[in-house]
Amino acid sequence: MVVMKMKFPFEKRVKLAQGLWLLSWSATIAGAVTFSLGCILKAELRRRAEVMDNSDIHIVPNTLMIVGLASLGINYFASKICQDALDAGRFPRWKTFLKPYFAVSCFFTVLMLLAVIMSYAMKGTLESSLKAGLRNGIRFYKDTDTPGRCFQKQNIDRLQIEFQCCGNNDFRDWFEVQWISNRYLDFSSKEVKDRIKSNVDGRYLLDGVPFSCCNPSSPRPCIQYQLTNNSAHYNYQYQTEELNIHLRGCREALVHYYMGLMNTIGAGVLSVLLLQCSVLVSLRFLQTSMEALEGNENTEIETEGYLLEKGVKETIMEYLDPVLKFLLLTNQVEEGTPEGAAPA
Repeated sequence: MVVMKMKFPFEKRVKLAQGLWLLSWSATIAGAVTFSLGCILKAELRRRAEVMDNSDIHIVPNTLMIVGLASLGINYFASKICQDALDAGRFPRWKTFLKPYFAVSCFFTVLMLLAVIMSYAMKGTLESSLKAGLRNGIRFYKDTDTPGRCFQKQNIDRLQIEFQCCGNNDFRDWFEVQWISNRYLDFSSKEVKDRIKSNVDGRYLLDGVPFSCCNPSSPRPCIQYQLTNNSAHYNYQYQTEELNIHLRGCREALVHYYMGLMNTIGAGVLSVLLLQCSVLVSLRFLQTSMEALEGNENTEIETEGYLLEKGVKETIMEYLDPVLKFLLLTNQVEEGTPEGAAPA
């Protein structure tokens, strides 16, 4: 069953080839843009690598860069095919090339669709990675003398200032870790000794936060220590008054930032995907209408073009059968190798 059969007079074939040439170069530029968007997202994710527990989220920019580069090649060849389609004598040389070309093009088009889906669906992965990464970042905040963690304090402070956030979930996360290094604690002080003794792990914990949590928009000088002690500050109510530190957690801030970035990129790549599909569908019509000229001396006759010569299922199986046969043959060879090696 032929799918989407259409008639193509000579003038219509010429216009299709010319229009497709312009469309393919537009898609080539769009492919370069897709690659650039992948690079931008990759760079932004690497900037915050120290607060991410794993790099699973990098599959999105990596896929975008791969399909962007593939799109450059696919659409370059599409433009060359369109040029030769204007001359019926030069078009037949593409006949053996077009079947694998469409198979590869469809593969990377599906991969582009997956990249769009992942850019919207990876929120859970991003959030869990940031949760563990920020927890470790806060825990190692004080280790400025430890190799490999020397810049952890600087990175966390800059992060909290840039994104106007505090802690992992909120500012209370700082109450659960010792974020002041022992190097800066006076162990002869009774207050320090009492705080360390009151903690089963022997850590110096306090209800305070680093300076980077302070909100510069607050009219009151920053209260960053004894946040839960109402009597320690004049005219201060911990439970009722809005604190003059950032209340939003950094995980929420980073998830909002990165998901906003990926959703925007996803929308852009979706438009590129639609353009790419238009190129492939148009090229398929051009191919089938030009192949109908084969054996005819008159190249200006009306021909028929179609999207699929058979049904969708039959066409998919036609492309999958060689792959499945190759995999089956490879598996049989691997199973037969030990038996063949025994007599030797």
